[in-house]
Amino acid sequence: MSSITEKAKNQKQVLTLNELSKRKVVEHNSLITSIAKMDKTPLKMFELAVSCINTEEPPKDNTVYLSKRDLFAFFKVSDNDKHRRFKEAVEKMQKQAFFQIKKEEGKGFKFKSIVPIPYVEWTDYHDEVKIEFHREIMPYLINLKKNFTQHALSEISELNSKYSIILYRWLSMNYNQYEHYSAKGGRRTEQVESYRNPSISVKELRIMTDTVNEYQRFTNFTKKILDIPLKEINAYTSFNVTYEKVKKGRSIDSIVFHIEKKRMADDNSYKLDDRAYQEDKARKAETEDKLAIEAMKSKHTTLLLENMLLSPFEMQDTKIMAGLQVHVYPLYDELKELRGLNGVKDHLSYVASRREEYSKHNIARYLKKAIEQYLPTVKRQELS
Repeated sequence: MSSITEKAKNQKQVLTLNELSKRKVVEHNSLITSIAKMDKTPLKMFELAVSCINTEEPPKDNTVYLSKRDLFAFFKVSDNDKHRRFKEAVEKMQKQAFFQIKKEEGKGFKFKSIVPIPYVEWTDYHDEVKIEFHREIMPYLINLKKNFTQHALSEISELNSKYSIILYRWLSMNYNQYEHYSAKGGRRTEQVESYRNPSISVKELRIMTDTVNEYQRFTNFTKKILDIPLKEINAYTSFNVTYEKVKKGRSIDSIVFHIEKKRMADDNSYKLDDRAYQEDKARKAETEDKLAIEAMKSKHTTLLLENMLLSPFEMQDTKIMAGLQVHVYPLYDELKELRGLNGVKDHLSYVASRREEYSKHNIARYLKKAIEQYLPTVKRQELS
C-alpha cells in the first residue's frame, strides 16, 4: 500500500463518488469576488479540492486526498487518454492559474496573487491523489465565522464554462445572504430583497470575469458572460435566474439579476413546481405591499407629489411605490444627511423643471438616474 493511501486513510480524506455528490464548497466571499486567472478545468479542480476540506477539522499540512476514479467521474472523463489530460490540467493549474484577491487597506487596496494548489502528487499504479493547498489560500477556506458562502459541489460539476462557474458562485453568495437574513433578521426588507435581486456594474462584472480587454462589443459580452452561463445555470443548478440591463445615459451601466430557488424533484433534477411558484409569488407580493406602504408614509412621497413628479394614480401602483422605496428613497436620505431636507427639495424642484425628460413609463428609474447623477457632485463639494 502506498504512503499516500496510508496517510489518506489515517486522515479519512479519501472520498467515495457518492460522498462527493453530497459535498459542499465553503469559501470566503473575498475569494468568490476575486479574479480567477484560470480556465474552467483548474477552477473546477480547485472547487473539488475545497469540497474535501473538513471545516470542523482543518487538514494537517494543508493537504487533502481524493480518488483518481472519483476525480475522473467528477469531470465525466472516461476515454483512454484521461491520465495524460489530467497531468496536463495539473501542470496548467500550477504554472498559470492563480486568484487575484483585492482587500481594502488604509487609503487604498492591497492585491494578492495566490497560486491555490502548488503541489499535487500521484502515481500511475495507485488511485489516490494528494493535493496540497498554498498556506496563503487557507484563511479563505477554514475558520470562517462570517462573510463566507456555501454551495453544492454537484452543481459546479455540471457547468461547462469558466464564466458559468464564476457567475454561479457570485449568485450563490448573494442568495445565501438572502436566506440568512430572511431567517435571522437584522436587515431592512429592501436590503434583504436586494440580495435576491443583486446588482453589479458592468465594470465590476468585467473585472470579476477577467474580461476587461475581451468581448468589447457589448452584444458579444452579453452572450458570453450572461446568456450562455445563465442558460447552463438555469438548466443544471438549483437556481432559475433572469437579468435586466440598467442604462446610464446611452450606455449599459449595470446588470440586475433576479434569482429564484428551485426545489429538488424525485429524479434529482430541479424544477419550479406550481405550488412553490405560487408561494414565492405570494411572498413577493406581500413584500411589495409592505414596501409600498412604507413609501406612501415617506416625506419623500409628499415632496414628489408637491413637485408633480408623482400622481395620485401612480401612488396606487405598488410596483412603482416599492421601486421608489428600494431604489430612490435611500439616495434621498443620503442627500438629506448632506444638505438637509431643503437640499432634497431643491433637487426635486430642479428635476421637475426638466420634466420634458420624464418618462411616465418608469418614474422610479428616472428619479433614480437623476439622483445618482447629482449625489457624486454633492459629495465632492462636501469634501472640498
